[in-house]
Amino acid sequence: MGEGLDGVVAAMCGTHAQIMAAAEASIGLRAGATRAHVRDALWNTRALVKTYGPRGTVHLLPARDLPRWVGALSSVPHAHHAAPAPVRMTPEQTGQVVAAIREAVRSGPLTIDELSEAVVAATGPWADELVMPAFQGRWPRWRQAMPVAAHRGAFVFGPARGRKVTYAAAPDARTAPDDGLAWLVRSYLTAYGPATPAQFAQWAGGPARWGAEAFARVELEQVLLEGEPAFVLAGDTGVPAERPRSVRLLPYFDAYVVAGRPRELLYPGEAAARALNGGQAGNFPVLLVDGEVSGVWHSRRSGSRMDITVETLRDLTPAQSRELADQVERLGVVMEARPRLTLGPVAVGPHA
Repeated sequence: MGEGLDGVVAAMCGTHAQIMAAAEASIGLRAGATRAHVRDALWNTRALVKTYGPRGTVHLLPARDLPRWVGALSSVPHAHHAAPAPVRMTPEQTGQVVAAIREAVRSGPLTIDELSEAVVAATGPWADELVMPAFQGRWPRWRQAMPVAAHRGAFVFGPARGRKVTYAAAPDARTAPDDGLAWLVRSYLTAYGPATPAQFAQWAGGPARWGAEAFARVELEQVLLEGEPAFVLAGDTGVPAERPRSVRLLPYFDAYVVAGRPRELLYPGEAAARALNGGQAGNFPVLLVDGEVSGVWHSRRSGSRMDITVETLRDLTPAQSRELADQVERLGVVMEARPRLTLGPVAVGPHA
């Protein structure tokens, strides 16, 4: 199953995994797999890796593609001056932290406390200064470099040690034999084109100029999307004869809604006010009808029981209602639970 799952994740251009259950649902619903299959691909067969991906957020990526991801994301200009002056690190300090992380995890997976001790020992007391605002306190200065370190292939997430997260050596993150950035543009446009360089840059977490330079590496064709210029891969101008017809449940931060542009087409009418969070996509699980966001949903699990509440923003036909019920059953299989569907308001607010 791992072989098939890495292909699904590759087609998605990575799976957002800040909420692991949502990542399992995103993959399982597409692949006809269960959460157990996803976990096996991640921790046993190692077909997948967990690391910092686009926008510096936690993602699952195909292990086979990690060198290309490193090549692409390490090219994103690092904004050393983005943090306030008392918090920020110099480029030299960032390089020291990256090297210290890479060396520390070679001996095996480390918890954050173990990794912190190793990094501070290798770099100096400045790295241990508690300057980064955290959930209920402050983190040491060096931790702001973790996404950069991951983008440079210094580490990936390791298997949990009890309830503690660990960090491990990347399986093979040497520089890819081809142009990783051009590869990522091609992968992105295959999945989410037509798109603009600015949209690609926003999705990846880089500045607009970097996005334009990335697009210049690939042979493209300009098209019009709703009257606005955008790009596809050269020759990839075919469109379906008919508009897709389907009902889908997408979990938090699903790749389709995070990458999908333009937002006004994906979130028509009242969907924008109900399912976006200040213009940001992914903070609500959504009901998708014929490719458009048409509601939100929430699940609550108790043992093997999973209660799923769906708030629709449009009337469903009898056929769509049946397909929604089928989606709920399918989600239950993916999450290894006994689902129960309720139609009604969702009171839970957006995820941070």
